[in-house]
Amino acid sequence: MRARTWAAAMLAWGFAQAGVAADAGAWPSSVSLGGGVNAGIKGLFQYDSNQFGDDRLPHGADRFDDAQTWRRQEVNLYVAKKGVFTINAGYDFQANSWVDNYIALETRAGRFRAGQFKTPVGWEDGNIATGDVTFLERTLPEQAVYEGRRVGLEWFCQAAPQWLVQAGFFTRHDLNNDAAGQTYAGRVVYNPVQSEGEVVHLGLSVSRELRDDRAGRIRARPEVNLTPVRLVDTGTLKGVDRLDREGLEAAWIHGPLLLQGEYLAMQAIRPLASDFHSRGYYAFGTWLLTGESRGYRAGAITGVTPRSRWGALELALRYATLDLDDGAVMGGREHDWTLGLNWYLGTHFRLQANVIRAFSDRGNLPLDPTIYALRAQLGF
Repeated sequence: MRARTWAAAMLAWGFAQAGVAADAGAWPSSVSLGGGVNAGIKGLFQYDSNQFGDDRLPHGADRFDDAQTWRRQEVNLYVAKKGVFTINAGYDFQANSWVDNYIALETRAGRFRAGQFKTPVGWEDGNIATGDVTFLERTLPEQAVYEGRRVGLEWFCQAAPQWLVQAGFFTRHDLNNDAAGQTYAGRVVYNPVQSEGEVVHLGLSVSRELRDDRAGRIRARPEVNLTPVRLVDTGTLKGVDRLDREGLEAAWIHGPLLLQGEYLAMQAIRPLASDFHSRGYYAFGTWLLTGESRGYRAGAITGVTPRSRWGALELALRYATLDLDDGAVMGGREHDWTLGLNWYLGTHFRLQANVIRAFSDRGNLPLDPTIYALRAQLGF
């Protein structure tokens, strides 16, 4: 286990040194086609290492297997004219799946988008760029509630300086031939304060999903992804008429400080059985030790631009909880503490370390693993 961890750390260090050298100049990732139209490529590459401890079952076997591999290998090709249109085609070569594929038009009435993209409930999953999230993985309640990418139509409007409105309709299978059904979704954001280094964000999101298979399943990994094991899991819920989701978002950026939280709930409405209700929330705080401030744009928290050639350091602490016990459905309960350290080397390279202390209770089997997670990330 130590050898694998050391190998992952050395790989991360190699990424970092390359980043310090390469980030000084502009990356030639786009070309001008004339008339204000640009064509380019975007990439997000993440290499992870997950190590598990304190995960032995009563008969002595380990529940989790240590792992290290690529988390994402996403490539997006685009053609765009700022303020007019964007055409994007994206694929994740690690997951062998299509990601964001859409056509978007900018008008006076807002942005209209058609294709496959993220559904809005779950702030970090649906609205914050994957490469900009603070911790390696999203929280327990976000994993449980988030619907993923779907094919549909979306309207996104900065209705006034302080207000943002988002509405979408998603239908049929996604591009990976999964998740057949229809979804109606909406989101509203209010910013009573919004200036450089000082932001207050308040948001509300809702959705209703009508699945063709009339089934649902709610579960979550212990905030790392290189394992198929879920400590909380409802199993398949049959006879589901609809899945309703709600989210409440809040954040405060104050110079180098970021406080962020979200409450998420989901109901499986079953006419022939008791409805199932799940709920959870998370809260975290981060401090940029080197003095930078998180960015904010269009209802989403953005990344960090280091002041120094040697990068920016960020310390973070998160608490998350998820309750999947309701009536006869005993999906379990879990709460996690995560301590994180991020090192931003320029705008393209990032190293992350998370220590996660997970506490779960599903039936009569409590399991409280300690997880050590590392990531080297390249984004451009």
